[in-house]
Amino acid sequence: MVADMRRLALSLIASCSVALQGAAAQDIGLPIGSTPEAVEIEDLDGNPVNLAQYVGRKPVLIEFWATWCPLCAALFPKLEQAHHRYGDQVEFLVIAVAVNQSKASIKRHLERHPMPFVVLWDTQGRAVRAFKAPTTSYIVALDASGKVTYTGSGEDQDIEAAVKSALK
Repeated sequence: MVADMRRLALSLIASCSVALQGAAAQDIGLPIGSTPEAVEIEDLDGNPVNLAQYVGRKPVLIEFWATWCPLCAALFPKLEQAHHRYGDQVEFLVIAVAVNQSKASIKRHLERHPMPFVVLWDTQGRAVRAFKAPTTSYIVALDASGKVTYTGSGEDQDIEAAVKSALK
C-alpha cells in the first residue's frame, strides 16, 4: 500500500514537472503578496526546524527539490551563482520532498554533490502544502516581511530576477 502510494505520488510529481516545465513566473503555487504558514519540518538529522526561524527575518529563496529531479539539477548552477552573489543578503533554503528519497539517500547525494544551501527534509509534506508546491524545481521568493514576491517552476527560471524581487 505504501509502495503504491509512493509510486502514485512520484508519477504525479513527474507528470506535473513535465507539464509545468515551461511555466512562467507567478503562474503556479502561492499568490504573489501572500504569506505562507511557517510550518515545522526537519533537518537531515531528524531535528525539528520551524521555518519561522528563516521566514520574516530577511529575504528567502526556497526550492522544492529532489535528488532524482532533472529540472532541479539544471537549476543548480543558477542557484549556486545567485547564492554566491546574494548569499549574505538572502537565505537560500532547499526543501527536500519526501517522494522516492530518504534522508539517507539525500545525505549520500550531498556527499557526492555538495550544496552551499541549508537543506531541510519535508517528511510529512507540511511545507509542500503550506507553499502549495505543485512540483519539484518549484521556487518561492519571500521578502524580508515573509510575503511571496516570486513563484516559478522549471529549469528556465530567472533566479536572479527572483532574488531581486525579494530584495526590493
